[in-house]
Amino acid sequence: MQKPEHIAIIMDGNGRWAQERGLQRFEGHIAGAKTVEQIVEDADDLGVRQLTLYCLSSENWKRPKAELDALMILLKSYVIDQRPRMMEKSVQFKMIGRRKGIPDDVLAEIDKTIELTRGNHGIILCLAINYGSRGELRDAFVRIAEQLADPAARKALLEENRAGSIDELVTEEFISRHLYTAPYTDPDLLIRTAGEMRLSNYLLWQISYAEFWVTPIYWPDFNRAVLEEAIAAFGRRNRKFGGLPGGEQPRP
Repeated sequence: MQKPEHIAIIMDGNGRWAQERGLQRFEGHIAGAKTVEQIVEDADDLGVRQLTLYCLSSENWKRPKAELDALMILLKSYVIDQRPRMMEKSVQFKMIGRRKGIPDDVLAEIDKTIELTRGNHGIILCLAINYGSRGELRDAFVRIAEQLADPAARKALLEENRAGSIDELVTEEFISRHLYTAPYTDPDLLIRTAGEMRLSNYLLWQISYAEFWVTPIYWPDFNRAVLEEAIAAFGRRNRKFGGLPGGEQPRP
């Protein structure tokens, strides 16, 4: 059975989980962070090579300041508290998203954990923080435009990529190299919890050929059994990538 090497997850439902239990929304985020701890280990055990988790979108800054402040405190605590476990399990910690807007003290601890785990060879845990896919594409196009606007840089790029023109140079692979997610592989499987049927501006370029799997379960209740169910569903999919089932070729 085929298994996904890279799983992206939209972790939804923390607030609703808390409200249905008469708790504050932030208590749902605390429960969700504990789920992250366990799911990283479970995914590693199941042979997943990378988890990319949607922690904070660029649109989430519209939420109440008190909730955002609490989320930043929780994020900072997580990257500090999980360092020993990451080293024990050889987890490689990464982050994608815009750094601007994230408090300096939180960024400092994120960077420290990234550097500490740089030499690890286990599962890659990538947190999408202050992330939005349209913003990511915009930033990539700006970087490309800046390179092409400089005659020396443009000439070097053309020579390096053995391209005779800008049209030959700017391939899909070239654009991918300018995204936040470079040099990682694209997700094979996208999971969304809490039953929502939308992408929420998440990895729009990277999930072009990902399989989708949605569960009504809120993220704090997500567990190994649910993850195994998603992986099993992935294994039953016939991934044609635009071709025909079983590699069958169309008749002339």
